[in-house]
Amino acid sequence: QVQLVESGGGLVQDGGSLRLSCAASGSIFRVNVMGWYRQAPGKQRELVAKITSGGSTDYADSVKGRFTISRDNAKNTVYLQMNSLKPEDTAVYYCNLLELRGRNSWGQGTQVTVSS
Repeated sequence: QVQLVESGGGLVQDGGSLRLSCAASGSIFRVNVMGWYRQAPGKQRELVAKITSGGSTDYADSVKGRFTISRDNAKNTVYLQMNSLKPEDTAVYYCNLLELRGRNSWGQGTQVTVSS
């Protein structure tokens, strides 16, 4: 069983920055993709950014140039540096781990609120 523990959410003003962290524990297949998704009230969960175990990244158009995803494979931890935050970034952010063998795991979510 895999456990994902997120941290770093909170309240920030328009234009501010936050850094999210997600630590994975358990028996994790070495080849995997870790990512961040978000869900705002009344909206569907959407991809924010993801990164493979090899370091390839992908971002939603809405966050390109503002957010940076990175990972530490030795610690099974993924980070999301969020700069120039906007009120529309307000959502619950979820960490995700997709292993090559098909297991898909989610964190409990962390709230990010950007005030205008």
